[in-house]
Amino acid sequence: MLYWLGVAAFALAILISVSLHEAGHMITAKRFGMKVTRYFVGFGPTVFSFRRGETEYGLKAIPLGGFCKIVGMTPQDDDVAPEDQPRAMWRFPVWKRTIVMSAGSITHFLLALVATWIAAFTFGLQNTSYPVTTADQLKERPVIDAPACVWAGTAPAGATADNCKPGVNGAIAGPAYAAGIRDGDLITNVGGTTITTYGDLVNKIRSLPAGKVAFEYTRDGVPGKAEVNLVSAERAAITDESDDAKTTTVSIAAIGWDDPAVPGIIKYNAASAVPATFDYGWYLVENTFEALKRIPDKIPALWHSITGDERDPNTPISVVGASRLGGEALANGVPQLFLTIFISLNVFIGIFNLLPLLPLDGGHIAIAWYERARSWLYARLKKPDPGRVDYYKLMPVTYAVILIGGAFTLLTVTADIVNPITIFNR
Repeated sequence: MLYWLGVAAFALAILISVSLHEAGHMITAKRFGMKVTRYFVGFGPTVFSFRRGETEYGLKAIPLGGFCKIVGMTPQDDDVAPEDQPRAMWRFPVWKRTIVMSAGSITHFLLALVATWIAAFTFGLQNTSYPVTTADQLKERPVIDAPACVWAGTAPAGATADNCKPGVNGAIAGPAYAAGIRDGDLITNVGGTTITTYGDLVNKIRSLPAGKVAFEYTRDGVPGKAEVNLVSAERAAITDESDDAKTTTVSIAAIGWDDPAVPGIIKYNAASAVPATFDYGWYLVENTFEALKRIPDKIPALWHSITGDERDPNTPISVVGASRLGGEALANGVPQLFLTIFISLNVFIGIFNLLPLLPLDGGHIAIAWYERARSWLYARLKKPDPGRVDYYKLMPVTYAVILIGGAFTLLTVTADIVNPITIFNR
């Protein structure tokens, strides 16, 4: 029950944020004197509506977004009454139109900033300097974790640390753990070679033959020694994280990097949370652009997840998938994850809407500035102003964007229904 309440709560939170997106357009348009005739939450049949001044407000039956109608968004709009012509949006200065069209995304960014600030002093924020990638971890101090059980080969389907039993399904006792090395130990020497980074440690172990080798470590400031019986296993190059990485037989001690001195989560007070909020916000912006660049490469994996393959956790998700993750977060007592997903999704929606493609807000902004730049150039060349862009000529491109976007949305929603990404084992 808590799971489905979480799903509903997250879907409602997104609906509210999208409604505020449209409210951002409406409020700024009204402030500049543009005429806004309609503001609705949802699509489809009208549930109820009322009029205040010149604007009709209401709720529609399908809660999948919202819209506001600003008179004369393009010069080609043919539903502008003669008396409303001076207030048509396209007649206003380009900077005012830019503010109105970007107000929706700005609203998402503000929501993300406020939610991030609250998270910073309640649950804490992800440490943006934490070495997430293997390449970054190799540069860190050789502070390790040593599992009691590992798989020497490929782990079987559904394998977890909890169901790993030495001697079952190819699992073995962790060599380092069996030798007395424990989580948090700082490895200082292996086989007579001084170790200064985790990369040094991995390279040294893999260069040795299987068998017993002397380890030196420091635990809570006290030096210690152990004799680890290295075993052979098939492993890919430490920096090759691709799905089709080639493997070779190397020696392993079954250790990984995990330094408790490098926190994954940092908690702030209300004041220190302010700069931390902007730092984390920029971190999300950078990662959002990286995610956008990777989307084309992830489409085959999305399709394969629908046809029976295991779902790649790095594939894109829809609002359906995000809502399911929000439900998981609440069902497992991790409200900070619920808030983190909400923050990330608002940043993504805000950036995506600013892409210079019609019918997105960024497409209208790009056209407005293109018109302005073209008029300026023609004036300098003493040529007649070419006037406004004909939106009808851009309709084929617009329809293509809508078609591709619709197909991608259908693909992600289908994958999120038939093979969703899960964080916890339910």
